[in-house]
Amino acid sequence: MSAYVAKTNKPGYEETAADVKVHRIRITLSSRNVKNLEKVCADLVKRAKDKELKVKGPVRLPTKMLAITTRKAPNGEGSKTWDRFEMRIHKRLIDLISPSEIVKQITSISIEPGVEVEVTIAN
Repeated sequence: MSAYVAKTNKPGYEETAADVKVHRIRITLSSRNVKNLEKVCADLVKRAKDKELKVKGPVRLPTKMLAITTRKAPNGEGSKTWDRFEMRIHKRLIDLISPSEIVKQITSISIEPGVEVEVTIAN
């Protein structure tokens, strides 16, 4: 997804905002706490729309469920009772189309504890 920008050598030509190289930036957020994750997503999208950027998302990816089943009795005697523990990992995906300088301003928000942010830039 590359944009072709024609440069002219006409007198009086000045570079505009359209001449700045635009990147496709993908922000991946993951957390065990849905409420914190949604709050960070809403903040990112709100800041991007305030800067009048093209935003896609947040896209909700499938939840990973990590499950462990273990015996309650430590020595193996007694009734055979089991404990089931599970951890859910929620993921969100946000795509931005903007110059990389503006993304630094957008992602400078305070991120909730337990939310992991991964930023990738694709041309």
